[in-house]
Amino acid sequence: MQAAAAVVLLALAVHLAAFWPGIMTWDAIRQYGQAVSGQYDDWHPPAMNWLWHQLREIADGPAPMLALQASLYWGGTLLLLATALRRGQLRAAVAIGVLALSPIALVLVGTILKDSLFAGALLLAAGLLASAPPGARSPRILAALLLVAAATLRFNAVPACLPLLVALCPTAWRATLPRLAATSAVAAVPLILALPLANAALRAERSGVELSLVIYDLAGTGRFSHADTFPPLTARDTIAINRGCYSPISWDSYAWWGPAPCPIGFAALRAPLKTDHGPYGWWIAAVAAHPFAYLEHRFTHFDRNTRFLVHDADLPGLSLGSDPNRWNFAVAPNSVRSAISTLAVASVATPLGWPACWIALAFGLVVLRPSLRDSDVAPALAWSALLYALSYLPLSVASEVRYHFWTIAATGVAAALLLGQRATWTVPRWRRVLAVAPLAAILLGSIAARLV
Repeated sequence: MQAAAAVVLLALAVHLAAFWPGIMTWDAIRQYGQAVSGQYDDWHPPAMNWLWHQLREIADGPAPMLALQASLYWGGTLLLLATALRRGQLRAAVAIGVLALSPIALVLVGTILKDSLFAGALLLAAGLLASAPPGARSPRILAALLLVAAATLRFNAVPACLPLLVALCPTAWRATLPRLAATSAVAAVPLILALPLANAALRAERSGVELSLVIYDLAGTGRFSHADTFPPLTARDTIAINRGCYSPISWDSYAWWGPAPCPIGFAALRAPLKTDHGPYGWWIAAVAAHPFAYLEHRFTHFDRNTRFLVHDADLPGLSLGSDPNRWNFAVAPNSVRSAISTLAVASVATPLGWPACWIALAFGLVVLRPSLRDSDVAPALAWSALLYALSYLPLSVASEVRYHFWTIAATGVAAALLLGQRATWTVPRWRRVLAVAPLAAILLGSIAARLV
């Protein structure tokens, strides 16, 4: 066990040294600006910006946030690895260690992102759950606090956090399906309230971030129905304009930050969307009038979002260096980070970087071991990974691997813990087939699409 701890601490030190002080993307630059000013809006999680504001007491810049992200990530990894060793699951422990060293994960943790902070918090919570002695309250309370805190970081955090929070509850609360359902309903309340309460407590200014999803869905529904689904605008021939602006990859052309913002984008639509029944009224009207076009838009985007039937070169890659910023924060070139980045870019073009394959694996694990009524953390991780990934089907507006970081990490750990157990495979044959067939089909389909 001491040897495992020493290896993980060494990995943490090398990881920090390679990515110090942390890669700053445009999102992080905007967030740090608010951390400096102490004035927040809700486009990016105000809770993270507030936390960064507090971390500036330690040091300016991204370094404290990088140290926090990496500590959460490697701390959770150590606890899960130690749990596998304590159970005598040597292969599982090795697999968890190897998965933690994934170049994609190393780059994402080395980049200041709400997705990386979110995944690190959940991984540590899972580690505390897995390693907590029977009856021990302190680790479970800390894990529950981490999950509620993580729920302030993403609008779709509830599906990821809920299975783990339920698994933290006493076994008696999950002993029957009615009890499990009731416990889940109660546990969902603090997770649902975490984000709006945090935003209110920090007096975050309303930015209209929720309009990004509405605008993208109106655009996609209009694109596939060949109809005008937008509120009345001064622009002429909005159908033709929208046809040229729409991309199934992301909504970015409708935002204001692109090189050539769409004439019917965020700035032009913000006021008209508030007329009549508001933005959601326009959304409901468009979906009700063109349900199949909406579904075609959503599934087409989800295909890109999960990198299923696509060409990798057509999709956004990983951020390997800081974007220009007024503080001149940048990661100094070094051979370790260069090697990790090269391997990460190569990995994204393999099943390791295709979220669709990880989602299929998570589905298979849930089929094999669906119960949340025992004390094993692995089924909770599988459920968390699957539900979180599926939340992007109706809610996503962009296609980047980082959005599925938690799904990839949680599925990997769950697979390491479950697939080597005899009990996982002592199920009826139809369940084994149902568990394996989707993964095989999606893997083969993904490869075939890239060869065409």
